[in-house]
Amino acid sequence: MCTRYFMELSPELRPIIEEARRSSLTSRMIDKLGKDLVTEGEVRPGNMVPVVAPDQSGSRRTYPMVWGYTVAGLKRPLVNARSETAGVKSSFRESWKRRRCLIPSSWYFEWDHIERGGRRITGDKYAIQTKDRQVTWLAGLYQIESLANGFSYPAFTILTREPSPDLARIHDRMPLILSEEMLESWIYPGTKEADLRDMVAGSLTDLVAEKYLP
Repeated sequence: MCTRYFMELSPELRPIIEEARRSSLTSRMIDKLGKDLVTEGEVRPGNMVPVVAPDQSGSRRTYPMVWGYTVAGLKRPLVNARSETAGVKSSFRESWKRRRCLIPSSWYFEWDHIERGGRRITGDKYAIQTKDRQVTWLAGLYQIESLANGFSYPAFTILTREPSPDLARIHDRMPLILSEEMLESWIYPGTKEADLRDMVAGSLTDLVAEKYLP
């Protein structure tokens, strides 16, 4: 699972954040949705944040998007989707094929889940990030959603996978995290299914987990 991540205003993330701030869509979403653009600190479901996706020419651009993917019949937006089944499930199939995105983060958070007295309780909070890299790129899907008044905006969900052996002691899922070499191919709408599966299989698992003490 991934229900929290963190953005530092680092030299690597600053250009991405500034591009989202300059976007004309950002001001429209602030006005219509009543949400501010979150550019620093802990990010939660429902926040509007910078997300990288292709423009009409296929080039990488940064857009404001809302974290939480609306699915018919469900009361709450989905903040995670399983990478193993996203390509075949009706809720995600079209986005898997054509609307893939990248969520830039400094690290993501996960909590210990401990069995105690027949119950599963939450333990220590961990900050988990890509080893030896300043940006932890979370892979996602997005779709265009609409308000009752017709205003349309993008919303995203973060893909997950089985955890690495080192992280399995903390949680039974982890985000799908991509290397720099995979980023362009991931968001390119024409990338073949077999190549997407190769990226999922080759996604990063060499991560650093530290107890988070704010």
